[in-house]
Amino acid sequence: MAEAMKFYGTGRRKNAVARVWVKPGTGNITINDRELGNYFDKATLEMIVRQPLVLTSTLDKYDVVATVKGGGSTGQAGAVRHGLARALVAADADMRPALKAAGFMTRDPRMKERRKYGLKKARKASQFSKR
Repeated sequence: MAEAMKFYGTGRRKNAVARVWVKPGTGNITINDRELGNYFDKATLEMIVRQPLVLTSTLDKYDVVATVKGGGSTGQAGAVRHGLARALVAADADMRPALKAAGFMTRDPRMKERRKYGLKKARKASQFSKR
């Protein structure tokens, strides 16, 4: 019965993929078996993760457990936010319009551009010299 109260959402950003579970609780946020403050070193990244909960006024109503892989810290924070928004909609569909208007339900499509042959990076070429 207690397992039926868990709600799941998958979030993605850049190369990071987050699996997020939300269940009724006191507001604990755990990422990769670590507390939110211990996992992200910057306060802005913690704020990004909390945005869907603050917007829907459910900061102290749900416990969040997330597993995130790949990418860097900013991409992981964005992936957790995306997954958390999806999990909140699974828990209560009435939250969808507010989360959609804030842009938390939309997958950010920006990715790193692939490296092309003959170049040093995606667009960086070696310096041109006439002689």
